[in-house]
Amino acid sequence: MMRGVTYAIIVALMLYAAAIAALYLLQDRLFIVASKFDSSPAQAGLPEAAVQRFRTADNIELTAWLMPGDGRFLAIYFHGNGGALPERTERIRQLNRLGLSVLAVEYRGFGATAGRPSERGFARDADAAYAYVRGLGISPNKIILYGESLGTGVATALAARSAVAGVILDAPFSSAVDMAADRYWMFPVPLLMKDQFRSDLAITKLDMPVLILHGEQDQVVPIEYGQRLSALGGDNVTFVPIAQAGHVVLGEPEAQDHVRRWLSEISTLPAAHDKTELKRDAETQTPAGR
Repeated sequence: MMRGVTYAIIVALMLYAAAIAALYLLQDRLFIVASKFDSSPAQAGLPEAAVQRFRTADNIELTAWLMPGDGRFLAIYFHGNGGALPERTERIRQLNRLGLSVLAVEYRGFGATAGRPSERGFARDADAAYAYVRGLGISPNKIILYGESLGTGVATALAARSAVAGVILDAPFSSAVDMAADRYWMFPVPLLMKDQFRSDLAITKLDMPVLILHGEQDQVVPIEYGQRLSALGGDNVTFVPIAQAGHVVLGEPEAQDHVRRWLSEISTLPAAHDKTELKRDAETQTPAGR
């Protein structure tokens, strides 16, 4: 009998090890789902949008759609998992109707863009988009970052290393590894997961206004993850739960009202400065001989 028990334990351990190996090897497909759907803005129903192209630090050409607005701010839009830009037209319009110009960025590995989706790659994509906007002559105090779902991890990380006027996070997680660890509680997820999107660490570095929107009925990224992220931020973070709403709430009238008020409030704040400019200013003010 002991031999049978020992054999069963060995088989169970082998199956567990095989499951861990499969989870590690297949995690790219499990956590980042990239749509390859591609079309022009006009074909997708956005004839007003113009295609922009620019390259990342690792020489991948990105496509972005630029939608002009009539307000002060330009929003760099980082979309969520799954759908590519042509499947995000309604979100682009929603941002635009709020008075924002919009630069909607397509990630590497999505649509017709080359490359493999990854957290590090998305960070390079975000940096390239930010540099492109700055190259258009748009100052940091006119740049808003809007991220939805997976894109909140991209937007939060970018805001931690770049100067912007504010950040809007729609259906954010505290971190991707938090969600994965809860879902796959039986596995050592923190040790296995490569793309952890640690927004919980990045948000502690943000000093610009941050607006977090989250649907109370969100079944994709439950609201407790957004609440957890908000609690880690400072007084600059405003958390707005949207009743009876699911995943990604920008289309909800209540959410739009909050965004309009928030945009009006941050319009009166002192201008943001580029961090390199702040460093240079600090150096010029350092007393001689120190």
